Amino acid sequence: MSMFKGEKVLVTGGAGFLGSHLARRLVSLGATVTIVDNLSTGRLQNIEDIRRKILFLKGDLRDQHVAIKACSGRRYIFHLAADMGGMGYIAKNPVILNNNLRIDLNMLSAAYADVDLNGFLYASSACVYPEYRQDVPWANRLRETDALPAQPDTLYGWEKLTAEFLFKSEVEVRLPRLHNVYGPYSSFDERGKAPMHLIMKAIKHPNPPFEIWGDGKQTRSFLYIDDCIDGLIKLMESNFQEPINIGSDKAIAINNLAKIIIRISGKNIFPKHDYSKPQGVRGRCADITLARKVVGWEPKISLEEGLMRTYNWAKSLKVS
Repeated sequence: MSMFKGEKVLVTGGAGFLGSHLARRLVSLGATVTIVDNLSTGRLQNIEDIRRKILFLKGDLRDQHVAIKACSGRRYIFHLAADMGGMGYIAKNPVILNNNLRIDLNMLSAAYADVDLNGFLYASSACVYPEYRQDVPWANRLRETDALPAQPDTLYGWEKLTAEFLFKSEVEVRLPRLHNVYGPYSSFDERGKAPMHLIMKAIKHPNPPFEIWGDGKQTRSFLYIDDCIDGLIKLMESNFQEPINIGSDKAIAINNLAKIIIRISGKNIFPKHDYSKPQGVRGRCADITLARKVVGWEPKISLEEGLMRTYNWAKSLKVS
C-alpha cells in the first residue's frame, strides 16, 4: 500500500508540465491532492482528466497568504512551482531570481508553521552546478558534492542553490536536482527544453527551418517525465535529506539529439546552426550513483523511446 493513500498532499505548480504528471500519479496512489498554481505557465487542460479528483487553488505563491492557505493541513508537500524555462528564457529574464526567492521564502515559512507536515520536497535543478565543471562537451558526470565551490552559470542556478540551503536550515526536506526533464505536456515556447524545441521544428519543417543553437557539440542528458516522477515518489518515501541527482547518466551532443528527432520524423531535414543563440554550459550529465544506492532509482525509459512518445504526442496536437 502506498504511503500517500488517504493523505493530504500539496503539489505547487501542479498545473504545469512536471506538476500535472506528479499530481496524476499521486491521485492514482490514492492521495487527496491539492494543486496550487497561478496559471502563468500552467494550464487547466493539463489536469483536465483529474480535475474532479483534486482540489485546485488558483493563486500566486509570491503572496504569503496564498502559501499559508495552500500548505495548511497538508501531510506532504511537493514544491515544484518556479519561474523557469529553457536556456533562451533564463538567460534573458533576471527577474526569476526575485520571483523564485519570494516563492521559496513564503513556502518555507508556511511549511515551517504547518504542524501536520510529514514530508517536504523541493525541486532543485542541475543548474546549481558550477560552470567550471561543465566547460567542455564531455565533462565528467556531476556528483552532488561538485556543487561547491559555487559558480552556477545563471541566476536561476544561484537561486536554486540558495533555496537548497534555506530549506535545509528550517525543515526536513528532500532535495532532488532535476536534469533536463522532457515529455508530454512540456512547453514548446521559450520555457521549453531542447528536445521540445527540436521536436516542434521537425514537425513544422520546413517552416520554420530546423535550427540548432550554437555548434551543437554541447552535451546534455535528458530524463523522460515518467522516470522523473518515479524518482520523486521514491525520494519522498525515503528518509534521505541531502541533494540528490534525478537525471540520466547518458550524455548526448545536441547534434546527435537532433539526428534522433529527425529520424523519428521521417523527414529529409538538414539542420542549420545559429551561433547567435545562447547554448549554456558546454557539457552537463548526471552522476546517479547516489540515487541508485540510497533511493533504489534509475531511469528505465531510453532516450529514443521517450523522444518517440513525446514526438507522437506533440504531432497529435498539431502544434503551431
